[in-house]
Amino acid sequence: MHDLAPPTPAPTPAEVDRALTRAERGLSLDIAEVTALLAAREDRLERLMGVAAALRDQGLVAAQRPGVITYSPKVFIPLTRLCRDRCQYCTFATTPHRVESAFLSADEVLEIAASGQEHGVAEALFTLGDRPEDRWPAARAWLDEAGYPDTLSYVRAMAIRVLEHTGVLPHLNPGVMSWAQMRRLRPVAPSMGMMLETTSTALWTTPGAAHYASPDKDPKVRLRVLDDAGRLMIPFTTGLLVGIGETLADRAESLFAIRATHRKYGHIQEVIIQNFRAKDDTAMRREPDLAEQEYLAAIAVARCVLGPRMRIQAPPNLSELQELPRLLAAGVDDWGGVSPVTADHVNPERPWPHLDDLEKATAAMGFQLSPRLTVHPEYINTGEWVDPRVQPFVTALADPQTRLLRAGAYAVGQAWQEPDDDGGSYQAFADRHSGGRTQLHREVDTVGRSNDRRSDFDEVYGDWQAVREHAAATRMAPARLGSDERTALDLAATNPASLAEAEHESSARLLMEADGAVLATLIDIADQLRRSVNGDEVTYVINRNINFTNVCYTGCRFCAFAQRKTDVDSYTLTLEQVSERVREAVADGATEICMQGGIHPDLPGTAYFDLARAVKQAAPDIHLHAFSPMEVVSGASRTGLSVREWLIAAKEAGLDSIPGTAAEILDDDVRWVLTKGKLPTESWIDVISTAHEVGLPSTSTMMYGHVDHPGHWVGHLATLRRIGAASRAQHPAGITEFVALPFIHHNAPVYLAGAARPGPTARDNAAVHAMARLMLHGVIDNVQCSWVKLGDDGVRAMLSAGANDLGGTLMEETISRMAGSEHGSAKSVRDLTSVITSAGRIPRQRTTTYGPVEQA
Repeated sequence: MHDLAPPTPAPTPAEVDRALTRAERGLSLDIAEVTALLAAREDRLERLMGVAAALRDQGLVAAQRPGVITYSPKVFIPLTRLCRDRCQYCTFATTPHRVESAFLSADEVLEIAASGQEHGVAEALFTLGDRPEDRWPAARAWLDEAGYPDTLSYVRAMAIRVLEHTGVLPHLNPGVMSWAQMRRLRPVAPSMGMMLETTSTALWTTPGAAHYASPDKDPKVRLRVLDDAGRLMIPFTTGLLVGIGETLADRAESLFAIRATHRKYGHIQEVIIQNFRAKDDTAMRREPDLAEQEYLAAIAVARCVLGPRMRIQAPPNLSELQELPRLLAAGVDDWGGVSPVTADHVNPERPWPHLDDLEKATAAMGFQLSPRLTVHPEYINTGEWVDPRVQPFVTALADPQTRLLRAGAYAVGQAWQEPDDDGGSYQAFADRHSGGRTQLHREVDTVGRSNDRRSDFDEVYGDWQAVREHAAATRMAPARLGSDERTALDLAATNPASLAEAEHESSARLLMEADGAVLATLIDIADQLRRSVNGDEVTYVINRNINFTNVCYTGCRFCAFAQRKTDVDSYTLTLEQVSERVREAVADGATEICMQGGIHPDLPGTAYFDLARAVKQAAPDIHLHAFSPMEVVSGASRTGLSVREWLIAAKEAGLDSIPGTAAEILDDDVRWVLTKGKLPTESWIDVISTAHEVGLPSTSTMMYGHVDHPGHWVGHLATLRRIGAASRAQHPAGITEFVALPFIHHNAPVYLAGAARPGPTARDNAAVHAMARLMLHGVIDNVQCSWVKLGDDGVRAMLSAGANDLGGTLMEETISRMAGSEHGSAKSVRDLTSVITSAGRIPRQRTTTYGPVEQA
């Protein structure tokens, strides 16, 4: 094998002993100590294995299945053996002339799944090469002829086919996927996986190394997949491939990387420690197999790093039968998938052990072998980890007590999705979740929770200690480069839009952090610019806010609005209740309905279209401003449509514009703290940009003053400017306004847990509104201040700092009120005009897109 790096000194016996002593005492280990443990051999290895086995046993007790080792009875579906990568050790990937067809046909897929069904399996493992159509014309031609735009679309279709015809649960292992692609696959499989293999960049960048010329083996790309799977709450399998040229330090770093993503999201359901076995007809055929003691050390160290609750898996067919008890002694508690029907197509030279032999090897160490599902018990029946469309298939096979595979269970096909008639409509959904209530809104409680936190506060938001640590890091602003205050102010006065350019970031940050005389001058510059653009008019819209459900499973850490569907304060409006609110709003002079809701786990993706049609049937001329980017992505995922297709369908149903909410701060580190990364920055941008492309204008927002710092605010505004500038060239409306949303902390979980500060200061509010006016100049002309969050006095101050709009009357507003806002949930036109005139400005009613009402 190619020499990757100069040899580094092996850990000394003394270093191994010190690390062992710490491990035996249950103390935390750093990377150097873990690296030393990976070098343990002979007696030291026995000590290490003893620590690992004890941890494993603790985890099994905690899982309420002491002494039980699990495996998954499965079939292996090699959907395609073509791949764009060139891994030096792989025999699975091949070339088109060596296979009869680029992909298995639908009938071949079903034949494999049905054979497994007959033998009582519960898992259909879909394994395939990464994006073969990017490398092989034969793969592209096959997909085109079959009518699929890409490989993952075919994976999705075949997963549905297997579910509907056999009931066997798909476990998808198609390699590197984007966040959007995984979100589209989530409804068709209870679990997915991708081996990290290693974080070694040398193996990827060095000619002749194991991963060279394999674009999907970039460690950064694979770590991003792990994070995105966590953001999407997908039970995920990953692991290490040990012995392909990586160093002991690489192995340690890889384990720490897996632990880090799991601590963030809690989604890694199992970690496979796979030993390298040389294969004929590969570039690495002459490399030695991983030595047994080195393998045992890797397993034991994985257990020590990842802890007692992680499921640690070793493939039983890659070791000799007599070696399996030693793997258990090293801390293994799961054998992974074992097939009574199909070969291991990745390791075809290594047949699966017979189930009787595996059971005997397990019993030899005092354990009982028990079958499980592809999704591990901890992720079943929580209402959040498994998509509602897959949950019935999981429930049919799971033991209600252990949540392992139920004794005597036999997979049976059933409809994957609710029918397209009333079973999949919003009305049918609302009937199921409104408790049969048909009262109008005066009797239906849409207030929200009656206490300060939801019933699953301690579980739904993840590891609060990890959140607090990450939040502390995000709040620390990097050092600002030197910039003269006078120069920055001159730039603001003469070329304000240039503050959004990278070369002037230092000046923008200086002004965003300004106080005293500099802040006063900044505010004056912004106010003068506002006057030149908007005059002295302050606009407002007569609208009604409708939150059609407060049930949400995403667990955003800043949100005090969301409920579980079983909580006493949860609600879901019927279509008639929505329609009645619309008619009342029109009677009160409203020109806009603003409608959003929680991401209800049972909400059909087409239900948003039903809501839009109901609004327009109740008031054909009303402007419907609805559905956040998070709702758009959720709806698109649940319907199987692309974001573009979904937005076009929503527009046809009556949608007129979308709110630019769910933006929070457009920085993924901050977004992880606030939302568990529910919607990556890239995906938010894609929804907004696509909306503009299909003719739907949007607003834009920024929620600030929590775990962020002024540098984040500058970056957020610069991003909005780039989106707005690109969109204006395609759609004249583009982004109609920027809305600054100060964080309301009182009931926000992230504040109650001690991870966020108590909202922005008055200085922060003035700087944000002023800088928004300057940085967005020429692209977004309207800056709105939120009376709900700021109150009358705060609004008057912001009207002198660059703002020209007060938003809407709302008539009812739940989200800010539940967060602890003390400024009410509705204002009359008289209230708004009074605030405007008291600030010395001229009130003017507007439409949603800032036109005069008489032209609406």
